[in-house]
Amino acid sequence: MFDAAVASAQPAHCVPPHLPTPQSLGAGRLIVIGAGKASAAMARAVEDAWPGPLSGLVVTRYGYGVPCERIEIAEAAHPVPDAAGEKAAQRLLALVSGLREDDLVLCLISGGGSSLLPLAAPGLTLQDKQALNRALLKSGATISEMNCVRRHLSAIKGGRLAAACHPARVLTLLISDVPGDNPMDIASGPTVPDPTTCADALAIVRRYGIDVPPAVRALLESGEGESIKPGDARLARCETRIVATPQQALEAAAQVAREAGYPAFILGDALEGEASDVGAVHAGIARQVAERGQPVPAPCVLLSGGETTVTVRGEGRGGRNVEFLLALGVALQGHPRIHALAADTDGVDGQEEIAGACLAPDTLARAWALGIKPRDALANNDGHGFFEALGDAVVTGPTLTNVNDFRAIVIDRT
Repeated sequence: MFDAAVASAQPAHCVPPHLPTPQSLGAGRLIVIGAGKASAAMARAVEDAWPGPLSGLVVTRYGYGVPCERIEIAEAAHPVPDAAGEKAAQRLLALVSGLREDDLVLCLISGGGSSLLPLAAPGLTLQDKQALNRALLKSGATISEMNCVRRHLSAIKGGRLAAACHPARVLTLLISDVPGDNPMDIASGPTVPDPTTCADALAIVRRYGIDVPPAVRALLESGEGESIKPGDARLARCETRIVATPQQALEAAAQVAREAGYPAFILGDALEGEASDVGAVHAGIARQVAERGQPVPAPCVLLSGGETTVTVRGEGRGGRNVEFLLALGVALQGHPRIHALAADTDGVDGQEEIAGACLAPDTLARAWALGIKPRDALANNDGHGFFEALGDAVVTGPTLTNVNDFRAIVIDRT
């Protein structure tokens, strides 16, 4: 099921149907830009399908590059940005300056683009952005809230990249990794207008008690970090299409389950909240199915997606998917008929090169036999350490796409 979810969002499958035709360009040029964990694979899909002249630059995560002949691939750090990402963002802006009305910019955006385009607003530094990202990742803020803050501290996000392309046309193809598929939250919306304000961003910083550099707070308080708003004339010739979503990935997984004889039920494609809380709630639902046949009878598969958060309090090695799965296991207490998998479709859960993990009825018993206490591991945010010790980590390597978290719970009848 996980493999099917990832395959459904592969750029080679979902990008070509949305490309313009060479005839639609007229005398104009096609310039390809982009950022995200899937952007290099998206660029390759464009190259394979586009017969005419082509040039451009996209930036992706280290290790996620794909060989291209006409589009340059740059690599940078994620989730905490680095100088390579800053340089790539500067080059993207330079590439789209001075375009003509008959030119077309094809922008390929996927999850991870926020960290991969860390071009700071005037008055801020890369170090400010790095400190901010670390604080946001530990705060427990939702991805929508984190990206609201990022948009107001950037020289390229929040519609600014599209504004730099004016007067050229801009067609943005998005692979969504955010709950609700809102374009302004995917990579912090570099080519779409942003209705939120500096005041909104400042309220989020205060709500979570996020320790931000003084220059960041000053910029938000001054209102000088405002993004490009709806109705801005520079974005009048911009079109946005979402080519792959978490819902599509869950539907592909559901089809695999049904073909194996297990009715599949999608609980939601946009679930948010603390990963450990979401895990406990899923455990309650799974128990009710297994023991009461409600709201559906076993055997069946429960699927869900979205993006949970982790408020880091411990010192372990974790990510939101293994945090969810460990909390699920603790709540299920070794239920004999329930198995589960939780993993990130991009192949990276948290900051580890591990996608997620699997849970079996004997997981807790095997941990206890090794002297590992599941509740202690959960309290220490050590999901990766826990599942690695049991040999139950899911390691995929770069998947070259990203439609966010994938969760599957298999409930057998006997």
